[in-house]
Amino acid sequence: MKTKTDFAKLLSRFFSEYLPYQRNVSPNTIMSYKDTFVQLITFMRDEKKITVEKITLDTLNRQLVEDFLSWIQHSRNCTCSTRNYRLAAIHSFISYLKYEDVTKLDKWLDIMSVKAVKTEKKSMSYLTIDGIKLLLEQPDIINNRGRRNLTMFTLMYDIGARVQEIIDLTPRSLRIDSKPYTIRVVGKGRKTRIVPLMEEQVELLKQYIEENGLHKDEMLHHPLFFNNRDERLTRAGITYILKAYIKMAKNINKELIPDNLSCHSLRHSRAMHLLQAGVGLIYIRDILGHVSIQTTEVYARADSKQKREALEKAYVKLTPNADMKNLWENNKDLLDWLKSFS
Repeated sequence: MKTKTDFAKLLSRFFSEYLPYQRNVSPNTIMSYKDTFVQLITFMRDEKKITVEKITLDTLNRQLVEDFLSWIQHSRNCTCSTRNYRLAAIHSFISYLKYEDVTKLDKWLDIMSVKAVKTEKKSMSYLTIDGIKLLLEQPDIINNRGRRNLTMFTLMYDIGARVQEIIDLTPRSLRIDSKPYTIRVVGKGRKTRIVPLMEEQVELLKQYIEENGLHKDEMLHHPLFFNNRDERLTRAGITYILKAYIKMAKNINKELIPDNLSCHSLRHSRAMHLLQAGVGLIYIRDILGHVSIQTTEVYARADSKQKREALEKAYVKLTPNADMKNLWENNKDLLDWLKSFS
């Protein structure tokens, strides 16, 4: 970096050394943090009239951070969740500064005390089994692109993958030459999990790999799902494709396709279907790659069908048999009937 201030020097080390090597943070998290500081520097330039060459550690304080968070919410119309993401990135940098510049520890602790705001918890959006079947019927398998999309979305559902996990897959991730069939998925925080694959999914993958020449040794590190330029698909690209299929499926049967579906809804759908099939939360946790089973428990709390079945099993009839409809006919006097009514 050309800027020579202490802020520029430590921010550069934060991104080039601390995050990737000391914290082993994923590239996606680093890019997200980068966006935060691009916005913060832009805010200081445009709103506070402080150019990047003049930003120092002395410039940073709690009031500046709070003004920035207010700016991204009200001027840029960002959601509370985005505001909290930006705050998390700033907190990470401040945590780093606590050890790099201990002379300003009081200031760093003051900034760390800025709290995240509560966000509204939206209801989980997921598809039924019939909804998933309808959605996966939409790709046109007559052409190569449709076959790619069918293979990709079927795999995304079967292994409960996040979008980025699908993007990062390569032929090397697969173990489908012999049983047991598995796939190696790298999730959040570069945590790796091995997920079993079913035979039907493996057949689909084998056909796709053979058709696209991905079985060759030189293609082991090639993206498993790629675009016309032979490059990895993007998050926006995959979302765009899925939205088109959602619209097509909704035109056929809108009752099966709820509103506000996203790529992550396929992951939610898989988790719910496993839970409804009687698979234990521990196994679902491992398939999804959750760190804690408490994260997985959200599916049990959201499953109204399972709640209803549990209540039905535990139900004990306590009310006496009474034909309420005939009570009035047995007592024509309204006052007497009301007195006897319970």
